[in-house]
Amino acid sequence: MSEKPTTVAVFGATGYTGRFVITELAGRGLTPVAVARDPAALRDTDFGSVDVIQRHATVDDPASLDQALTGVGVVINCAGPFIDTAHPVASAALRATCHYLDVCAEQPTTTSTLRTFHKAARVADVAVVPSMAFYGGLADLMATAALGGADNAESIDVMIGLDSWHPTRGTRITIDRKALGNLAITAGEPQPVASPPARKTWDFGAPLHVHDVVELPFTETTLIPRHIHIQELHNYVSEIAVREVLDPTTAPPTPGSSSGPSPQHFAIEVIVRGDQMQRRATMRGRDIYAISAPLLGEAAQRLLDGDFSDPGAHAPAEVFDSNAILTALAPSHATFEILSDVPR
Repeated sequence: MSEKPTTVAVFGATGYTGRFVITELAGRGLTPVAVARDPAALRDTDFGSVDVIQRHATVDDPASLDQALTGVGVVINCAGPFIDTAHPVASAALRATCHYLDVCAEQPTTTSTLRTFHKAARVADVAVVPSMAFYGGLADLMATAALGGADNAESIDVMIGLDSWHPTRGTRITIDRKALGNLAITAGEPQPVASPPARKTWDFGAPLHVHDVVELPFTETTLIPRHIHIQELHNYVSEIAVREVLDPTTAPPTPGSSSGPSPQHFAIEVIVRGDQMQRRATMRGRDIYAISAPLLGEAAQRLLDGDFSDPGAHAPAEVFDSNAILTALAPSHATFEILSDVPR
């Protein structure tokens, strides 16, 4: 019997999120391959005590991507904007017959990735799972866990509380390119968010407490309706964080002590309502970019172990055990709970 692969490539390894992912993979005993578009950045990046394989590749050079993914079991794409990188890297993953994950928050790109690569991924017997990250994947997993096996709901509200939002370079470029998308689910159909967008006041509990929030959709709107029949699906984000991320003078995030997560706090509350049912899934932690690393690590490990439902292009909750991944993040990275109650 051949040994299971343990090598995982990280495209965009020199970026803020990519460096957390490299550390996470090494901590799991996996062999990380740091892939970057900029050879100088690759050479100069300090990966700490992690022993990494370094490879240079660009999205406009398929041969370089093929070489970078040689011997790799999973590739994790952390290089935004994904409107530029998702399809070239996913295509290379299929040529290399390795699994693909990314942290895309762009609705049009994730929609296109799921549509474009499903059949080819099934033929290659690999999984293509976009948006396995704070925006998109977490709420998809949380809503699925809250439903407890049901596949329909009347409404889902995703409330995202942030005490700050210092954007990475990839986030900044994505915003400048207007690549995020603007669709919610209204009356069972994707519809543009109203202008001006809806606003609410929400109590996230300690440590964030009460925030003004504004409707701002990400890839949750793309992922959740793939496997949950839903009439209304809306995302809200703290207004203070939205103002900060849209301010071109806001500095990028900086790690805390010992290259740990930044001081930013987050809370995600996913409120699911159905026939005589109302549940709230809650996750709290620090640093929206850093939390993607253990989420991706859990996904990559399961893909390498064959612990996923089907090959093809899928939303995270379509192929992974939602409760298993969410509870695995606690207590080191975040807290997670599901309550049956009236939301605050």
